[in-house]
Amino acid sequence: MNSVDFLLTNKDITYEIRTEIKRLGRQIPDLIISKTDVGKSRNYSRNFNSSVYDRFKWLSGCPKRNKLFCFICLVMGGNQSTWTQEGCVGKGRHKATA
Repeated sequence: MNSVDFLLTNKDITYEIRTEIKRLGRQIPDLIISKTDVGKSRNYSRNFNSSVYDRFKWLSGCPKRNKLFCFICLVMGGNQSTWTQEGCVGKGRHKATA
């Protein structure tokens, strides 16, 4: 019930269910996300590190979509952005942290 996929596919969630989802906490799976950036002299490869969940308590992952989402925004019905609709895989900035 506290999965990102559940929250994305069930928009009309009652207050009681939202409260239970909040109590259960966010989903923090180890995702397989990697990105290669081209530098001046070489390429740089970055891989997802699950320690990011410790730094950003609002962050939740979806193993089905292999992307990151704003758990608080999904549970509370936050703004419609990449963090609540498609998910992020890069260095996107969330307005709450900017």
